[in-house]
Amino acid sequence: MDKQKIEFSDRASLQVLQRHSCSYQHDYTQEELLLDIDMTGMPAGRLGEGCTKGYFASRKNCRGRQLGRVLASDYDEVIVDHLYAGKRQLNRSLPDLLQQTQRALALDASRRRATIVRIDGGAGDDTNINWALGRGYHLLIKLTSWRRANKLSGSVSKWFADPKITDREFGWVKQPLSFDRPTRQLPVRAPKGDGEWSYCLILTTLTDAMLFRLASRTMPPAPTSQQRALAALHAYDRRSGGLETQNKGDKQGLCLTCRNKRKFVAQEMLVLLAQLAHNFVIWARNDLAQVDPRLGK
Repeated sequence: MDKQKIEFSDRASLQVLQRHSCSYQHDYTQEELLLDIDMTGMPAGRLGEGCTKGYFASRKNCRGRQLGRVLASDYDEVIVDHLYAGKRQLNRSLPDLLQQTQRALALDASRRRATIVRIDGGAGDDTNINWALGRGYHLLIKLTSWRRANKLSGSVSKWFADPKITDREFGWVKQPLSFDRPTRQLPVRAPKGDGEWSYCLILTTLTDAMLFRLASRTMPPAPTSQQRALAALHAYDRRSGGLETQNKGDKQGLCLTCRNKRKFVAQEMLVLLAQLAHNFVIWARNDLAQVDPRLGK
């Protein structure tokens, strides 16, 4: 199996996606398309091509590969699955994954302006943020540096308590960091075991209406600063119910990490087949739900 066969399979997979997916037919004039992007570890033996030490959750000194994934969360469809070496992380892969998504969904400039990209802190550096902003995407992202979050928290005039998580607090930054487009920035803090605060910073370009929709909350006629901040926080929190849930489901249900090939291109083929299987299940579920809505849950 060589690279040409993988490229042919990739083109075939793309044609299937564009023909059957709801994401490709999304009406951007009605509402924005939500994309979640992340990397997930694919543990494997040390003899496999591209199997190196890297980050694998809860597994020290583990070797394997990394899977970069883009999910259209409103439809549960996997748009891009791309295999990388084990030491590759999201900060180096984000532009590549977004460019592949642009190709798969035909995202021209007008569509990118109606596309929301939600990402964790692995890609939250200035270079990636400005790269995405420069191409017109809306962002909901956590910054990589906790030190900058700690520093910016000093400009928060009022902290609000999170009603869902005990002791977690949040508030808007009055002096935000400068990027290529205007952003709103939300420090979040929680107490550590030693009594000090742990900080992170959520950055967004989303309007109030977008934030309340992603948070599954009804937007009041005149939302307060606290209501806006809470919507932004919960809109970011909901990424764990999208891409992370789909990753776990595919690893368990489709045995995504159970079949390992020594050749890198052979593993890529398995990844493409798993992506097709995932989307086929989603499309079958949608078709069955038209007969009985209970089957779509």
